[in-house]
Amino acid sequence: MSGIKILLADDEAALRFLLTETLSDEGYEITEAEDGGEAIKYLQEESYTLAILDYMMPEKTGVEVCAWLRGTEGPNRDIPVLLLTAKALEKDKEQARLAGVTQYILKPFSPLQLIDIVADYAAKA
Repeated sequence: MSGIKILLADDEAALRFLLTETLSDEGYEITEAEDGGEAIKYLQEESYTLAILDYMMPEKTGVEVCAWLRGTEGPNRDIPVLLLTAKALEKDKEQARLAGVTQYILKPFSPLQLIDIVADYAAKA
């Protein structure tokens, strides 16, 4: 499991803390970003195995970060991107799909469900 680096971007500090604790306990290395701008900065500086982005964040939304990522030539261009969101409308899902989001996860979700999803992607890395 070691060597799996995850970028976690969410503007909700409590959720970020919960997910960081949960995923760290599973042996993943977590980098936290509190908005889309910070997420892009980290994605330019380091290589990650996976990115978990909140849809609604200041600076840039998770969808905008993903669209930027897919359009770059950087090392993270093709990593799986999980989008956490309370937006359940088809148009939101379509927007995410067009931006290159790998998996759309509706809030509220169970941290255990997220662990299973992350483990699947980590196994493929």
